[in-house]
Formats: sequence, C-alpha cells, structure tokens
Amino acid sequence: MTEPTPAPGPTRGLPATSRAEAPAEFPGGPALFCLDPAVAHLNHGSFGAVPLPVQERQAALRAEAHADPDAFFDAVPDRLAETRARIAVHLGADPDGIAFISNATEGANLALDAIAFADGDEILVTDHGYGTVVAAAARRAPVTTVALDPHLPDEDAVRERVLAALTPRTRVALLDHVSSPTARLIASPRLLAELRARGITTVVDGAHAPGMLADPLAGGPDFWFGNLHKWGYAPSGSAILAVAPQHRGRIRALVPSWEDQEGFPRSVENRATADYTGWLAAPDGLDLLARLDAGKVRAHNSALAAHGAALLAEIPGLVPLPHTDGLAMRALRLPPGVAETPQGARALREEIAARLRIRVLVWPWPGGGGIRVCGQIYNRAAEYERLAAALPDHLAG
Repeated sequence: MTEPTPAPGPTRGLPATSRAEAPAEFPGGPALFCLDPAVAHLNHGSFGAVPLPVQERQAALRAEAHADPDAFFDAVPDRLAETRARIAVHLGADPDGIAFISNATEGANLALDAIAFADGDEILVTDHGYGTVVAAAARRAPVTTVALDPHLPDEDAVRERVLAALTPRTRVALLDHVSSPTARLIASPRLLAELRARGITTVVDGAHAPGMLADPLAGGPDFWFGNLHKWGYAPSGSAILAVAPQHRGRIRALVPSWEDQEGFPRSVENRATADYTGWLAAPDGLDLLARLDAGKVRAHNSALAAHGAALLAEIPGLVPLPHTDGLAMRALRLPPGVAETPQGARALREEIAARLRIRVLVWPWPGGGGIRVCGQIYNRAAEYERLAAALPDHLAG
C-alpha cells in the first residue's frame, strides 16, 4: 500500500462530539474543488467530487485525443495497462488482476456473468444492498435476502446474521463492503474467510472502499468492484473490478471488442471509440490523496462526519446508527412516519436541497427512514450546524 493507515476498527456507538470539538478546516481543502459555495455538499458518498488538478489532467488528455485521434486511440490499450499498474500500487492489487470499468453496477454484472450457476443455486444478498447491484443478482439466480437490522451493534452481529442465513443452496454471497445507506462495514475479512471456508463464492460491492479504506482488498474476495470517483478523487465513471486468479479466465466483456483475444483485463477495458480520459487520469486522484497524506484526510473526514452526526443526534426523534471507526459517512434513523417509502425519502431529500441548499442522502426504511452525512476536505463544521438547526422544521412537515 502507498500508506500504512490502519483499516477501520470495530463497529461501535456514536462517540460524544460537541460543537467545541468540531474539526478545523483541512488546509487548502476547499480550494481544491470548484463546488458551488452557496450549497453545503454533505453527500460526497453518492457522486464524489473531482479535484481541480485531476480535472486539469483529464482536460489535457482530452486535448491530446482531439489533436491526433488516431495516435491517441491506437495507444489506449497499452496506456491503460500502464495506468492500471499505478492504480494497483494504491489498492495493493495485482495489476493483471484488475480492470477499469465505469461503475460498481457494471462490475457486479461482469462478476456474476463469470459464475457458473446450476439449477437450484441461490445468491445471498442483504437488505442494505445497492438496488441495481441486487437487481443484477436477481437476473442470474434466485436471491435470498438477509434482513440486517440497522441497529445491529457491531460487525460480529452482522457476520453472525449473514452466516445464519446460508443454506445448502447458497452458491454466492453478494455483500457490500461499506453499505451505502447505513454506512457500516459488512464484508469484513473475517466474514469473507468464513464464507470461503464454506465453499461460498464471494462478490463484494466496494463502491465506497477505494480512498476511504486503507486496504480495500482485505479479505481476498473472489470478485470485488469499487468506484474510484467517490473517495479516490478520480473523474466520474472511473471504477475497478478485481478478480481472483482462478476466475479471470471466465470474465467476458459485456460487449465484444478487438481486444477480446487478449482476455482479462484488456478485453473488459476496450470500448472502441470511447472517452478513456477519466480512466487515464484516475491515478492522479489517488496520487493527490497520497500527497495530502491519506491518513490525515481519512481522519479529518471521519471526524467531520462524526461531528455532523452528533449534532443531528441532538434532534428529538433522530437515532444514530452503529458505525465503523474511520469511515467518512454516518447515518441516523429518522422518526417514525418520516421517509418510510422511496417517494417520501426522495421528497424530503429534495426539500432539504431546494429550501436549505444542503445535499444529504435520505433513504427509505419501514418504521422511519434514515439520513446520511459525509465528511470531505472541502466541508466545514458550520455546514453541519446549519443542517442541524434547520432540519427539525422539515421533519415536522
């Protein structure tokens, strides 16, 4: 790994954090982005944000492509291989075992297509899984959904719930590395090891792992996919699929290309006349994270998210969910009757955006939905204070 920052620790309750303990602004952090200063961007986990130096690198690559398209596109396969090697250093990966893809959902489809399902095989998922990823599983085999109460106290409780749901028909376990709505670690190295011991193929949705976790491939899953454009500061549409050696020969690109004869990973990366500049610029995002000191960035972002969650927890009816130390996202349950349906969650999220100029994730859940806040080096403590001060009026309807 580029830096020896430890992986997040055990899941535990929300620590006490007061306004006086709010983290200071990250030096130079806001100036690295071109975000609208009139909006409080507390939802980095959904789409990320591209730092200006990475935008400039991508713009230079686009100018190169426009100046001599033939030369640019002829060189793309080899340049992607060189770029992939740079990414592998940051992820602690085998450069021949990873491939550039556009997003986590694409990774899920590539991974599931490489698994030979027999009649009667089932895929185990959880009710914290990302919708399009779970939908990809349901296209391949019957799905069994494990209900994980958002209030499960720690990683051991999550692990036990997943293992208890296995049946003789379970062929694959498709698990979030860090769940999107509830912001907790699910696919822990211990759980992956126990699934492997039971002969279960593991497919891990690591959408939030690169950049936020120091060792995103810990546990050695069979298939893993993660977005670089969230916490890795890469351009939008930049992600990685990692495949264990025994499965690489079965990976087939979703669309055939002239690189098919080369096999994985080149066959997956070639998209004919496409915009490859985001992938070619992706290592610059992780390089920037390393220059800023990835450990300091992670600690700062985690502290900011904790501060925001502590302020929201002071609002009557909001309940903080157990979290994993070191993550830059925190979630709280909303009062009963609020955001219980997808329509209700969307309406509240849009109301907060339109009236408060604040971006957060609101997710639906029976008995009361949830709200998630993120921390990033462009955020300031005052943004979370503004949300906490105004939110009660919007919960009252």
